[in-house]
Amino acid sequence: MIALALALAAPATATAHQDTTALDKAVAAFAGRSIGEDGGPRAAIDSRLRLKQCSTVALSWRTDAHDAVVISCAAPEWRLFVPIRMPAGATVVTRPGTAAAVPTATAEKIIKRGDPLVIEAGSGGFSITREGVAMADAGEGQRLMVRVEGGKMPVQAVAVAPGRATLPGWAE
Repeated sequence: MIALALALAAPATATAHQDTTALDKAVAAFAGRSIGEDGGPRAAIDSRLRLKQCSTVALSWRTDAHDAVVISCAAPEWRLFVPIRMPAGATVVTRPGTAAAVPTATAEKIIKRGDPLVIEAGSGGFSITREGVAMADAGEGQRLMVRVEGGKMPVQAVAVAPGRATLPGWAE
């Protein structure tokens, strides 16, 4: 891990931006899979991204589900999340003690575009709900955009049941 961080420490050059190609190689090495492979980064980091040069970057898993790699720099402070391509049928942990199946393209659509929805999120001490309209079809566990009443921008939600969704990261 330390060797990986030191390898990313770019030499002093005329450019003041972090080399995204080196970051791609480091993430692939950290994940143990190449870009586009199951278990590897979904895609390369956008080369147009202009991160300030970092002498030592750190790599870690975002969660125990290994669904994303976090690349972070302490000085200057920045952080980048690189999504990992999950194998079909894999299970990811959304909160300790709960699991949700990764959606597949063949999942039965429980929410149709234009359906009225209630978006719910909460835990032991609180609960919030908002009403909205689905902007796309979605199967159970799949993400979709929802136009919320009174909101300027749509929000992303996860289909739970017909007419019900929750915010990403919130389990029932």
